[in-house]
Amino acid sequence: MNLALPRHASTQTRRSSLLTLAFALLALVTAAFVPGCQNYDELVAKDQTCEAKWADYQADLQRRADLVGNLVETVKASAKYEESTLSKITQARSAATSIQLKGDDFTDPAKLEAFEKAQAQLSRGAISRLLVANENYPKLQATAQYTDLMKQLEGTENRILRSRQQYNDAVRAYNTELGKIRGSAINKATGGPFKPRAYFAAAADAQAAPKVSF
Repeated sequence: MNLALPRHASTQTRRSSLLTLAFALLALVTAAFVPGCQNYDELVAKDQTCEAKWADYQADLQRRADLVGNLVETVKASAKYEESTLSKITQARSAATSIQLKGDDFTDPAKLEAFEKAQAQLSRGAISRLLVANENYPKLQATAQYTDLMKQLEGTENRILRSRQQYNDAVRAYNTELGKIRGSAINKATGGPFKPRAYFAAAADAQAAPKVSF
C-alpha cells in the first residue's frame, strides 16, 4: 500500500508554514509598534498640557494688564498724581504685553528669561513703586474703586505665581517623558518633532506677590 502524501499536500504544508511565519512576524512588528505609538501619543499629550498651562498663564497676565490699565485711569481721576510715575507704569505694561513667545522660543531659556524679566519690571517694579507712592494719597486709598482694584490685583499676582508653577510642573513631566530611552528613540524615529522646554527660573522674591497696603 502506498502511503505517500499527494504532491499538492507538500505545497499546502509550505504555504501553511509561510502563513504562520508571516503572522508571527506581524505580531512581532505590532508588539514593537503599538507601544511606540502609545509613547508618541504620550509625548503629544504632555506637550499639549504644556501649551494649555501656558495659555492659562497668559490669561492671568492679560488680567493683570487690564487691571493695571484701570488702576492708572482711577489714579488719574482721583488724585493730582505725579505724571512720571504713571508714565513709567504705562511703559512697563506696554513692554510686558508686547513680548510674545511661540514655537522654538519655549526651548530657549534666554528668551523665556527675557519674557519673565519684562513681567517682573511691571509687577515688582512699576506696580510696587505705584503702591508705595499711593501712600501719600489717603483720599485715593479711601475710594471704593481703588480698593477693589488693589484687591483684584493682589489676587491676580497670586494666580500668576500658581500658573508659573503649574507650567513648570507640566514642563517637568513632558521633559521627563522625552528624556526616557523609549521617548528619545520615538522622537528620533519620527524626525525629532519634540524638543525639551525651558523652565521659568524663579527670582529671589518670586514666592511673594507685591505687597498691597492701604
